[in-house]
Amino acid sequence: MYVVGQEEIDAIAKVINSNTLFRYGIGGECDRFEARYAKYLGCNHFALAASGSNALAAAMMGAGLGPGDEVLIPAHTYMATATSVLSAGAIPVIVDIDESLTIDPAAIKAAIGPCTKAIVPVHMWGTACDMDAIMEIAGRHHLIVIEDACQGVGGGYRGRKFASIGHIGCFSFNYYKNMTCGEGGGVATNDDAIAERVRCAIDPCHFYWHGRSDAVKPFSANGARASELMGAMLNVQLDRIDDMVGAMRLERNAILERTASLGNLGLKPAPLNSPEDDCATHALFTLPTAESADAFSRFFPSVVAGKTGRHNYTEWDQVLMGAGAAHPAMNPYTMPQNANCRRSYSKEMCARSLAILDRTVMVPTHPLHTEKDLEDIIHNIGIAARVVLAGMPVEEADFRKAAPLDPQKFDLKVEA
Repeated sequence: MYVVGQEEIDAIAKVINSNTLFRYGIGGECDRFEARYAKYLGCNHFALAASGSNALAAAMMGAGLGPGDEVLIPAHTYMATATSVLSAGAIPVIVDIDESLTIDPAAIKAAIGPCTKAIVPVHMWGTACDMDAIMEIAGRHHLIVIEDACQGVGGGYRGRKFASIGHIGCFSFNYYKNMTCGEGGGVATNDDAIAERVRCAIDPCHFYWHGRSDAVKPFSANGARASELMGAMLNVQLDRIDDMVGAMRLERNAILERTASLGNLGLKPAPLNSPEDDCATHALFTLPTAESADAFSRFFPSVVAGKTGRHNYTEWDQVLMGAGAAHPAMNPYTMPQNANCRRSYSKEMCARSLAILDRTVMVPTHPLHTEKDLEDIIHNIGIAARVVLAGMPVEEADFRKAAPLDPQKFDLKVEA
């Protein structure tokens, strides 16, 4: 959560005081946000859901994925990217990332098989995937592209907003995301039929409130519809998002520009696919070794990407165990239709990704950072780099006071 204030409190209070908490036929905040956000993205449709995980699952169902289908996902993403594939009965196939911490187009090419039906590029930490390359590959192989922009609210790629480039896109409005209502999510698409299936996946009973349609055959799914409290808060947050992301982009760019000389020591900026448009929630640096990345993060409050727990495939217990459903009969890993899909995993399968993650440190930005905060961050990055990479004695290091990291956001292990 970046910026929340009295405007959000007033919007939520208005909904409560007017007794209009239900979105269908009583309140109007969810409908208003869906229309506004679709316009903001440049998409024909946007449907709110109860969470980003619900949104991803609805997108898989909306795309018609199911048993017999493989879906390519990156080795570095929140576990819901994988479990949403399983919720549709399909099989996630984990592929390598590149130094941008997003899915590697070369790895996508190498992983495509006879059962592959879709790709999920994840704009991880708000950093853009190489969407031109991914869409070219998808077009050549007739694959569906589902953009996971859960960490990319407010960002884009070469002039287009995240989730408007692929066939479907998903967002999260969780507490830790760029735009928040505490918990929430949604799905964007330009395809009318997919939009109807997505709405059915989010709320199989939605037609009771909007009327039946012969356009798409309805199906059963778990309900995950949004409340008017979510819509009210998100309408205020939408007014803030461009200023918040703009401030973080200015900060990230200043950090990278003013630490560029440290590349001679071995602290190098990670490649970015669209620095003019991405969210810039972090400045990403690569170091020569995992050991130097660990040491850097000890001296300067930063995050080693390889230590972000649930964001790395090695920590996806249910996936690695093949526990794809609560009931054995519903487990995609044992369904006969998935017999030809690749269903085995190991913690070593994406060793190249793990090596990249262990050498990459992330320096968080914030829209409320002051000029002094920025100066202190840049100063401390330089000192930490000189201590770790140039042999500066620690007793000579002039570190300035820095704000601590939020261990829960990054799933960091806190030692007792």
